[in-house]
Amino acid sequence: MNPNKDTGLDVTRRTVLEAGTAAAALCFIGHPQLALGAGLPDAETPPAPMTVGLRINGRPRALTVDPRTTLLDALREHLALTGTKKGCDQGQCGACTVLVNGQRINSCLTLAVMHADDEITTIEGLANGDDLHPMQAAFVRHDGLQCGYCTPGQICSAVALLAEHKAGWPSYATADVTTAPALTDAEISERMSGNICRCSAYPNIVAAIRDVNEGDRT
Repeated sequence: MNPNKDTGLDVTRRTVLEAGTAAAALCFIGHPQLALGAGLPDAETPPAPMTVGLRINGRPRALTVDPRTTLLDALREHLALTGTKKGCDQGQCGACTVLVNGQRINSCLTLAVMHADDEITTIEGLANGDDLHPMQAAFVRHDGLQCGYCTPGQICSAVALLAEHKAGWPSYATADVTTAPALTDAEISERMSGNICRCSAYPNIVAAIRDVNEGDRT
């Protein structure tokens, strides 16, 4: 369209805005319930609390929680097991990793009510009294932590990693998935890639995991 051609229409930004406002007003004609929010539904009514039985660190625990409560918040806010950390709260950093029936999960991505009667192990449940779990001791021995915020999730993930490797589970770094993979540094790094350490203690974390594996201290 030639902008210089006289079409008899004087279209300006103001006339466009006025036309839009008029069109919006016409939408409300015959629908007064839409005007000024009239008739809009009230805020969502919270669901009724639910009681769920969890087995945490070998002990049965009964919790009455909002069914939308994540397992992470149930552990931290309802049971005071604050060793499990809340990092990104989006399943990207791994700080909230716990073991459920022996497998590692991000506790921020699952609901507490989904785990009735599951066996849940947090960092607090790995040690035997004052005796550290071999993986905890290896992290101390190899200085696999700095600020320590990600460490509980790292350790829980590392414990599960060794169980997965012992069961013969391959990873993306496994060259031949038809044979039991050797637990090389590359394998450990790949298998721990879901746990982020902002202090970058990765070499020492790998060394700690390799120490436990090679020393058969699982």
